[in-house]
Amino acid sequence: MSVFKDYDELYACLSGLYNEAKRDSRVAPKIKDSNLIIQFRYDEPKAIATINAASPPTQEGAYFDVVWGDDTGLKPDVEMNMKADIAHQFWHGKVNLMAALARRQIIAKGPIPKILKLLPAVEPMYEMYPRILQEMGREDLVLK
Repeated sequence: MSVFKDYDELYACLSGLYNEAKRDSRVAPKIKDSNLIIQFRYDEPKAIATINAASPPTQEGAYFDVVWGDDTGLKPDVEMNMKADIAHQFWHGKVNLMAALARRQIIAKGPIPKILKLLPAVEPMYEMYPRILQEMGREDLVLK
């Protein structure tokens, strides 16, 4: 059984994480400095989230935009394809990206070295995600 029962549940959890990250001073400037368009393509349930660090953000206080859906008009520099369950584990800090790439749990297209360079930037998100889930009343999704 999948962690997220449907798109709405996945969206609620991950959009909360991305919305906080795009304003976080530990995370957002480093992602913005990459100037990359990074697209996360999730399965089970299907969802697409695109981080646009190549253009100025449209929201006050944000360093980049996050756009949901497949009709964004953006051409990603990097595509990260994975099951939503893998993303859930990754944002808990429980998935080693290199191992997941080798096992094909995550399939990446684009300049992998640039993505690997961003790993230290996203580390604070490993603490944010479980906290956001708890704040949403979804302690049942927090991994121990």
